[in-house]
Amino acid sequence: MSTLSTEQFDAYLKQIRELAEGPLEEMQPEIEVTNTFPEKFYEIAKENDLYRFALPAEYGGWDLSELDILRVQEEFSRGPGGMRMHLHYAADLNWRILDDYGSDELKAEYMNKFQDKSVFTCFALTEQTGGTGADIHTIAEKDENGDYILNGEKWLISHTDCCEFAYVIAVTDPEKKGDERLSAFFVPVDTPGYEVTPMPHMMGCRGAAHTGLKFTNMKLDKKYLLGEEGQGMEIAIHSLSVSRAHIAASNLGMCQRMLEISLARANDRVTFGKPIASRQMIKREIAEMQTYTHALRCMVYDFGREYDADPNGKYIEEKAAMCKLFSIYSTRIVSDGMLEIFGGDGYFEDCPYGPVERLYRDARAMWLEEGAPNVQRITIARNCQKFGGKVEYQL
Repeated sequence: MSTLSTEQFDAYLKQIRELAEGPLEEMQPEIEVTNTFPEKFYEIAKENDLYRFALPAEYGGWDLSELDILRVQEEFSRGPGGMRMHLHYAADLNWRILDDYGSDELKAEYMNKFQDKSVFTCFALTEQTGGTGADIHTIAEKDENGDYILNGEKWLISHTDCCEFAYVIAVTDPEKKGDERLSAFFVPVDTPGYEVTPMPHMMGCRGAAHTGLKFTNMKLDKKYLLGEEGQGMEIAIHSLSVSRAHIAASNLGMCQRMLEISLARANDRVTFGKPIASRQMIKREIAEMQTYTHALRCMVYDFGREYDADPNGKYIEEKAAMCKLFSIYSTRIVSDGMLEIFGGDGYFEDCPYGPVERLYRDARAMWLEEGAPNVQRITIARNCQKFGGKVEYQL
């Protein structure tokens, strides 16, 4: 049960919305140039409990339900995309993988350090020469003491500039052909042989560092194995399933803000003596934007209730993938509608209604973050066929 009352939680949602659209926005112009978060950002996030709120109470958190965690994420996602990317990860994959699959020894040592960012992680699955599945090539070989020697490279890895540990998926049994080839590790980034390799700046979501990783004869104590050998892909898929619903909550927050600033513009902009909000074609855009935003909120909130009823429920993976896929459709419709309503003014960086141009760029990262649309379609189709098209709901 949450440690916050309903009134306290509602006040916190308001606090985070004001933070996202106020102090965080004020920092973003500099970040667009430097592509680096200032230390002030991390301090503000800590002061506003953004590393703490999603944690269980035993680790210093608030014991919020999954639905309430998603609602907080919806609010901070109204702000700059790079900060959203960092905070989205902080609220989910950052701590949840260790909590779900770490040994009692590792959890005792590190889980209470997530609440104030004393420990932060990155998630290293994707490879440039393979993909994000059983075809990865990073290998972890056992030595004579049962410890592991890692060699390989990762690509498109987020948060590498601010983490103390990396969740790394690697091959431990190359003789096997399926997912059982893979295992997961909790890797200290100060391990000799661990190297960060640069990547170009992104189109949007500036400040959230993305780099490659390189492992060269990196020796890792066996205590850093997560779960069992051969469980690596299971760990990755289960963890990403939940996180994909969090991506949908991020898209929901962006859609809501884009809708609101579009309405303000449509009411203010006058042509031929009338606000463009009165024009039928603009009404059509607004109707589409509102419908997709509402439908997405229903899907995200349904996932939250489903997860709260049973985190391992049989529809969790499918519903998370459907949330992510539909959120891409929604973000496309709403961001295109926003630009249509703003016209040429929306293509410029400075806009009195809000960061129209940046929101449009930031939103495009969501097509790819934690699984492109076709990855979601594969997951949805597999589960749809498995369950005969049936989906149940928490009513």
